[in-house]
Parts: sequence; structure tokens; C-alpha cells
Amino acid sequence: MALAKLQKVLISDSLDPCCRDILQAGGIQVLEKPGLSKEELLVEIADCDGLIVRSATKVTAEVLEAAERLQVVGRAGTGVDNVDVEAATRKGVLVMNTPAGNSLSAAELTCGMILCLARQIPQAAASMKEGKWDRKKYMGMELNGKTLGVLGLGRIGREVATRMQAFGMKTIGYDPIITPETSATFGVEQLPLEQIWPRCDFITVHTPLLPSTTGTAERQHLRQVPPGRAGGELRPWGHRGRGRAAAGAAVGAVRRGRPRRLHAGAPQGSGAGEPPQRHLLPAPGRQHAGGAEPLREGDSPCRWWTWPPGGGWPAW
Repeated sequence: MALAKLQKVLISDSLDPCCRDILQAGGIQVLEKPGLSKEELLVEIADCDGLIVRSATKVTAEVLEAAERLQVVGRAGTGVDNVDVEAATRKGVLVMNTPAGNSLSAAELTCGMILCLARQIPQAAASMKEGKWDRKKYMGMELNGKTLGVLGLGRIGREVATRMQAFGMKTIGYDPIITPETSATFGVEQLPLEQIWPRCDFITVHTPLLPSTTGTAERQHLRQVPPGRAGGELRPWGHRGRGRAAAGAAVGAVRRGRPRRLHAGAPQGSGAGEPPQRHLLPAPGRQHAGGAEPLREGDSPCRWWTWPPGGGWPAW
């Protein structure tokens, strides 16, 4: 898709200043206006050739219709859930994202959460702040020899798997796109989805939010986790597996003791768990901020999207 020279670009979410500098160095006029209301966005976008967003801005069909000169929408992040790609395609507007931009940051955060689950670090820290010393209560467990299940073996999933292998964990996984031969090259044995749950000590979900992935972790799956199993690192995320993949079912399962501990984190812009629903708050968890690493916002290769995006799961 050929683009005319961009003259004016609106940045409607907070980004690292280097993004603005790169555009201005190319002779492009840049408007930085994060936090616009829907009505304000409709006015500001009218004479812009480009729009750059993160998660807060919702690029709806109405916004696209108001953007008479718009040629391209860029999202500084992995998914495009907050962009109406179908409407953009009808209007001839190119939609781009940065699928590799947050991969390492998100993977490292996931590994940190697995460690927190295994050693009960947040609970122990909170206890210490209350002046308590519950040494036996927060003994934790070793990761060596435990099994990690990775649902979604794209960029983030495979980075998590390889890092946790360094702790001596066995990694198994599921992905309908990545072949077993490919996953074997980074140390993940692929199994049918229904065989994953009974074998795992920890489970991490890294799927994009698509009709085929919504509800990846359903109640019937979580019931297969043996009662009292040490952990369930259940992250309804993955850019963009999202909170809708598992959160409600997961909390119900942890209340029944399977798994014994749960981390459920819905990412920014997911449309699920933002702000977190009341029944999620007692679960030891953290909001998703996997891409909140400043340099990742300005140093990420792009990819383009049109509708439909090929069906199935994109090869993240």
C-alpha cells in the first residue's frame, strides 16, 4: 500500500519523546495530545495524515470516518485490539503495530511473576511490612524439576520458556500455528491442550485476543489441575490473550483449591479487568505493565495489518 508523504501526525497516548523526535527529524509536524476525550479526538484527527496510539485511544469506525486525511494508524505495542482494522481497511487506512517491541519486557515480567508465585514474595513482603516474621508460612518451593505449561508459543511465550529452562524447569506447551518441530528447537514439547493442564505446576497464557482464543482457559480446563498443585501462573494476556481468556474461570478454580495459588493479570487496553473486577482483587496478582519499558516504545520494528488478518493466530 503506497503512502503519500505524511505531513501531520497526532500522538494521542503517552510515548517516549524519541518517537516524536524521529518523526520531526523526517520533517513531519507532530501533535502530542495524550488523554483526549472522544469528542476532542474527533476534532484533532480531522486534518492529520497519521495517528500513533498505545492502548488508551480507541480508534473506532467513527474516529476513522472523521479523519479525512488519515493514511496510517500506528500502535506502539503488540496487538491492535483498540483499532477497528476492518473499518480502516474499508477506508484505505494502513494499520501498523510493533509485534516484537514488548516481547522481552513482557517475558521478563512473566518470569518475575512465576518466581513470586513459587516463593510467595509479595505475601512475605506484605507480612514484613506489617511487622510480622512468618518464616514457615512463606517457605515457597523450588522451580527446578517443575513443569511449566506455555499456551501460545509466539515471541513472548518462547522467550518465557527459554528463560525458565535456565531454572531447570521442564517446558511443555500448545500452539495451533507453531509446529512441534519448531517448538522443539527452543525446548518446548507440544501436547494437545487437554493434556497440558494435568501435568503443569505453572501455566502461563500468551495468546492474541481472537475469537478462536477467547476462553482458552475455561473452567473445565482448570478443573484438570490436580487439587493443591503448587502454582498456577495464569496470565490472561500475551498480546493479546487478555483477561477474557481466563480470569473468571481462574478465580473460581483457585477458590476450589486448584491451583492453590493464582496470578491473574489483565493487560492495559484489554477490555477485561480494567479496572480489575472486585472478585479478582483478593488474588495475588499485578496489573499488566509488560510493555512499560520506555525504550521499547521507540525502538520497535513495525508490521502492517489489513482485515481479515489471515485467520487463526498471527505468528507473534
